[in-house]
Amino acid sequence: MATRVLWKGAISFGLVHIPVGLHTATSQQGIDFDWLDKRTMDPVGYKRVNKRTGKEITSDNIVKGVQTGDGEYVVVSKEEIEAAFPKTTQTIEIERFVAARDIPFSYLERPYYLAPINKGAKVYALLRETLHESGKVGLATVVIQTKQHLAALMPCGPALVLNLLRWGDEVKPVDALDLPKTGSQKISAAERKMATQLVDEMSGKWNPDDFKDEFREQVMALVEHKRDAGDTETVLQPEESAPESAEVIDLTALLQRSLGAKGGTKTAGKSQPATKKPAAKVAATKPKAPAKSAPKHAGKSVAKKGSDSAAPKRKAA
Repeated sequence: MATRVLWKGAISFGLVHIPVGLHTATSQQGIDFDWLDKRTMDPVGYKRVNKRTGKEITSDNIVKGVQTGDGEYVVVSKEEIEAAFPKTTQTIEIERFVAARDIPFSYLERPYYLAPINKGAKVYALLRETLHESGKVGLATVVIQTKQHLAALMPCGPALVLNLLRWGDEVKPVDALDLPKTGSQKISAAERKMATQLVDEMSGKWNPDDFKDEFREQVMALVEHKRDAGDTETVLQPEESAPESAEVIDLTALLQRSLGAKGGTKTAGKSQPATKKPAAKVAATKPKAPAKSAPKHAGKSVAKKGSDSAAPKRKAA
């Protein structure tokens, strides 16, 4: 089944330029509980409310602030936020190759599949096989939906996967934890042998289909049973409209304007214009980047707070 291309750009390192499309590699399969009024079966939502007065306010009266102290905030305007957005280059710029085993699992955040486009299959395959054989991954920076990310470009079977990483200051150190130091515990040879035997007995091949979300399966089985028995309620969704005075920020249009701006890509630490002749293989000069395209969202709207994901729904405890 074909997947929607979220982003089009290129992998770039040295003199290599590989045009690629970005595809989602995961999907959320949790249960989405909506709130309902048990008396009327009306949907229950949430509003923008002034926490001090308890009164609802419109979006044109909302500004964004960053807390800098106890009760102290700095207000940042919409224009100032837009000016701070990182420059979109449509390039996955590899800055270093490192051993895959050197990246701790705690830094992995979200994977995306990369697929070759515009006759980039040969160079794509060359990079994939090289990474497979070397056991290394490419550390890269990329801008997706106005947010800059650190990412690891790694081979995964026949595909190249771009796994977004957490920044160094987002991962808490383990220094504050009371952990046993290596060699500090007296472990006998018999204990080591028994532990090794147990690991060997429980070892097997990786197969994700062997593991299921039992809670989700049980709840969905209950839902299907009740539905088949006719035990359902009719919920009418009320029509909602924004107040006339409310200013609705269309971040999709903003992203489209941002992606329409021309920008060069880097190679070997120097800025190069994005207008050189295209090529689908390693060449003496870097070709121009593929046509820019605004990222498409797979059925979810962009959160109005400027984050790179949809705002979560309220769920029942």
